[in-house]
Amino acid sequence: MSTLIPAWVDGTLQPVDKLDAHLRGLRHKAISVFVLRGDHILIQRRALGKYHTPGLWANTCCTHPHWDEDSATCAYRRLQEELGITGLTLHHKGQIEYRADVGDGLIEHELVEVYLARAPQGLHIAPAPSEVMDTRWITLPNLTEQIAATPDSFTPWLRIYLADHAAKIFGTGFLA
Repeated sequence: MSTLIPAWVDGTLQPVDKLDAHLRGLRHKAISVFVLRGDHILIQRRALGKYHTPGLWANTCCTHPHWDEDSATCAYRRLQEELGITGLTLHHKGQIEYRADVGDGLIEHELVEVYLARAPQGLHIAPAPSEVMDTRWITLPNLTEQIAATPDSFTPWLRIYLADHAAKIFGTGFLA
């Protein structure tokens, strides 16, 4: 069964098969979530069965809303589906647009609604093996250093977020 996502075709937003949107490089809607605990960010390593960027480290979670699904509902849904995380309050941090080659002839051209949540100590995380092969908490400076040292271990969008949009996502106080 295909998943229909909101994508722009000839300037009109319409439901498009997710894989088709990536093959054609169509601009489409997406969400990204960053969960923080103190000065640490929860990142995930994508499962090896993912159809693009398998085995790469990414932000806490990201996906595409279904057709007619609002972005906040999608963000809460994917936190639960990918990581078993519930009960957090998401804060909308704005929109980011990017275009990136994700390999195998696929292009992510996304208009992303970005969300941030603060997690309590002892947050229960139960990754879905079909989605996530590993998780870890990491400070932003350490993550930035690791991306600089081994960029190919991280998804293109995480590299873009941190290089170009960190202040927008995390605020200047978090970066100090």
